Amino acid sequence: MQPEFNVNILLVDDYPENLLALEAILDPLGGNLVKAHSGEEALRCLLHQDFAVILLDVQMPGMDGFETATLIRTRERSRHTPIIFLTAFNTSDNLVFRGYSLGAVDYLLKPLEADILTSKVSVFIELFKKTEEVKRQSRQLAAINAELRESEERFRLLSACSPVGIFLTDVNGSCTYTNPRLQAICDLTLSDGLGDGWLQSIHPEDRQRVVNDWFTHTREVREYSDEFRFQTRSGEIRWTHVRSSPMFSSTGELMGHVGTVEDITGRKHAEAARAQIIHEQAARQQAEAANRMKDEFLAVLSHELRTPLNSMMGWARLLRTKKFDEETTARALETIERNARSQAQLIEDILDVSLIVRGRLRLNLCPINFVSVVEQAIDSVRPLAEAKTIHLKANLADSAISVCGDPNRLQQVVWNLLTNAIKFTPEQGRIGVELIRHGAQTQLRVTDSGIGIKPDFLPHVFERFRQADGTTTRPHSGLGLGLAIVRHLVELHDGTVQAESEGEGQGAAFTVQLPLLPSSEGQQDELPNSTNNLAAKSSDKSLHPSSLISHPSPSPLSQGHYRIGG
Repeated sequence: MQPEFNVNILLVDDYPENLLALEAILDPLGGNLVKAHSGEEALRCLLHQDFAVILLDVQMPGMDGFETATLIRTRERSRHTPIIFLTAFNTSDNLVFRGYSLGAVDYLLKPLEADILTSKVSVFIELFKKTEEVKRQSRQLAAINAELRESEERFRLLSACSPVGIFLTDVNGSCTYTNPRLQAICDLTLSDGLGDGWLQSIHPEDRQRVVNDWFTHTREVREYSDEFRFQTRSGEIRWTHVRSSPMFSSTGELMGHVGTVEDITGRKHAEAARAQIIHEQAARQQAEAANRMKDEFLAVLSHELRTPLNSMMGWARLLRTKKFDEETTARALETIERNARSQAQLIEDILDVSLIVRGRLRLNLCPINFVSVVEQAIDSVRPLAEAKTIHLKANLADSAISVCGDPNRLQQVVWNLLTNAIKFTPEQGRIGVELIRHGAQTQLRVTDSGIGIKPDFLPHVFERFRQADGTTTRPHSGLGLGLAIVRHLVELHDGTVQAESEGEGQGAAFTVQLPLLPSSEGQQDELPNSTNNLAAKSSDKSLHPSSLISHPSPSPLSQGHYRIGG
């Protein structure tokens, strides 16, 4: 179980009432809030404790926040500790730049918004916890490796220093002599081991194979080497390595065979332990990789939610404080509405993934004309394509292709693929949509002339939270969820989806295959027998309101942004 530890948060302000306010806001986070009334007191706190984040007031008598931050950064132990500057005055760009140059991660104006401050500090608390956990696991792994090396050395010394068992046989392979070490290993008396008696102590599961191999090598006068188990009279299992060679007289006449029996039980146990440790190390590395990927996703999520929020708050503040002409006001309201739709779409994607992870995504199945679904999706994204002067060409071979599915969810699949193609296709590019019958299936293929997919990322393009570029400064926005949602919805419809790309700059193609409904009369009245399995798979999922959301036409920040950058 992961050990619990307190996370320290340093609050620095020369006004006690400000420290009390910060303490009231941050106390629900459960961290250890350490208060300092001056820069000097803050530096003394840093001598004895590590902090997840420092909230530092800029205006303080004596040593101000900038000077304090400079001294904090000179100490190796606190060189990378996140600092959030707090100020009660609107600061100039030069002061803000100075704060960020000292390593500040943010700049907040008083009075503070409690929710914003809490969310920012909680991010650094979680980051600190994950960092400490990685360090703990690293120490644990080093201890395990040291223990393994010690175990291997111990077994090596036992093998090197202990005498091995020795035996002699006649030309027919019957034992004529055993030494005490062999008798101890195989738990045999001298008389029990003679003749073919030693073969009776071999583990029943290995005996027939060993007997056949042993006498084959004896008749053919060849060297013998094999590893197998002996079972003692008390039932103990001992692994051994048995070797033998023909023994010739000075005249070249075969006199029999000489062999050794080495107890390798310890080595076998060490190999099993090593395999187990290697397996645990691999699992730990996978867990660490998953944590890093989720951390990147959280950073991107914060950026994607904050960007439209900043725009909305900015225009709202301007509309409240200034009077604009009708055209500017309309543009402001349109910007606020567009960004609000963008945030709503991001939240819907997150809700969909939450349902997928919990296995609660439900389909409302019925016979539908898939051609109509594709046409509606094309109509909804065509303005986006025209805005980038992208040539969107559709080739829908048949007027009616019937499938059993959820029309809302299948339209969501097509939207995601089309908006994904539009986002990653440059201006004046090309996008193709082809829908054909392919045996007992229908095949939807969306191709583009966009930026393509890196070969090393192609196998991971449908994984949740995976993005080729997970930084918040990447050129394309998005959360890395859309294509994961596409794959899950397609598989719920008993279909498949795959991505193809020749590499960067070579465009990409996404192909969806869904089973067709059999052609028969009256199939619109009820689901045909061939879709019973699909209906059963859907109906056993718990209903959730967001699984029935009617998705609006995607905006440039909506569902499809999940290939190279999304």
